[in-house]
Amino acid sequence: MAGHRISLLTVKRSVTAAVVLAVLAGVSLFVHDWYVHRDDLCARGVTRMEEPRAECVGTTDGSYVFAEHLAAVSGRIERANREVTAGDGKYVTVAYMTSVTVGENDSNPEESVRHELQGAHLAQQRHNERFTPKIRLLIANTGSGSAHWRHTVDGLIGLRDGGEPLVAVTGLGPSTDRNLAALRRLSDAGLATVASTMTATGIGGMEGFVRVAPTNVDEARVAARYLRQKKIRTAMVVQDVAEGNLYADTLGDAFTAEFPRGGKEYELVAERKQFDSSLEDSWRNELQILSNQLCFHRPEAVYFAGRGRHLTHFLDALAERFCTEWDFTVMTGDDTTNLTDDQVRKAADSGVQVFYTGLAHPEMWKDEPDGAPGAVQAAFRKGGVLEQWFGRERHIDGQAMMAHDAVLTAARGAQMASRGTRVTGRAVGRMFQLMEDSAQVRGASGTLTFEENGDAHDKAVPILKLASNGDPVFVTVLSPRG
Repeated sequence: MAGHRISLLTVKRSVTAAVVLAVLAGVSLFVHDWYVHRDDLCARGVTRMEEPRAECVGTTDGSYVFAEHLAAVSGRIERANREVTAGDGKYVTVAYMTSVTVGENDSNPEESVRHELQGAHLAQQRHNERFTPKIRLLIANTGSGSAHWRHTVDGLIGLRDGGEPLVAVTGLGPSTDRNLAALRRLSDAGLATVASTMTATGIGGMEGFVRVAPTNVDEARVAARYLRQKKIRTAMVVQDVAEGNLYADTLGDAFTAEFPRGGKEYELVAERKQFDSSLEDSWRNELQILSNQLCFHRPEAVYFAGRGRHLTHFLDALAERFCTEWDFTVMTGDDTTNLTDDQVRKAADSGVQVFYTGLAHPEMWKDEPDGAPGAVQAAFRKGGVLEQWFGRERHIDGQAMMAHDAVLTAARGAQMASRGTRVTGRAVGRMFQLMEDSAQVRGASGTLTFEENGDAHDKAVPILKLASNGDPVFVTVLSPRG
């Protein structure tokens, strides 16, 4: 009788367990079916957004291709990541985040995005060949204009909290309010951050943040010095005042303060002339009017504090000015490197002599081998490893070099933080301030050490010129500190 009761209890338990398992299996199938068939899902970790434009945003290991022109570099990153995860397990994850899917209003065109990812992958490969922990590289897309930065940033933080060994986010896009907000959110979450092309002044001061690009103050200082070397004594500033454009705002302020410091013979001949690129129905007309106002002031140089895509329209307007007999030089900042080949050729056709401060150029250390490792510089030149990997693309815009240096900095931080301890984002961020002497980062754009606020210390700035064939020609390299 007792044995019979035990048997019934066992049966009841078995039935209950079977029911529970069946319910769980059903829930599992439902969740899987919901995951696979979600209308807004482009891939695991990548979500389709419809507003303000249709695009897929989020994070991938390269297995999802955000745009067709990125297929080759995405494929190489995916294969490299598989090799990393199939190894001995000693790896950390670094994300490269920017506006990967770009629209006509983005300052970084498709070519720049592609070059950035190519440079980021080169840094991954270089590091993984020699050092541990290995780097698993993710591509994080914030969408056109970084409209979906919060979605992507929260996704990255969620990955880290879910067990992914994510320690650093690099890239971070151009200097805009949205990208600055994303940077702060990542820093507050304890992730190390390395900006590749963010130059606006006053961004630093966040825990675990550095940038490998010169600041706008550095660029303006170098630009003013170069103009004075050319015996240019009068200048005028044309500035974009669009809200949220930190790049143009701080660039204009910096040059306005810097140029007259050369002595009494150097002066700005008029108040800053302003246009607002956010006003689609008027900014082109504003530039046209401004170009004719220059004819009354006759400066020897015009400093254009605006994005490269707006520079081309300004040069068009200058070509039609009524004082065509008056020759002057246009000097501008690094966003000119974001122009496509066609846009550069169009700018050169204007007949106006254009110089600009770049972020990097493959020729900038050709005659100074101590400036950067020769093999690294060669990777970005004609016939170099990037051309071997991706075909005959020119990498003279500096974007690949800056992305390379950003990822290399994060990788070096992870290497330094890995000695006898678990690698975390905060630990990597702490290492940035120790990158001195033998621990300096020997990047493609030069040797990197960092100030307490995260700025690159005395970062060399190349002066480039738009040639008649549209190529950016290396002129010289100058130190912001003389």
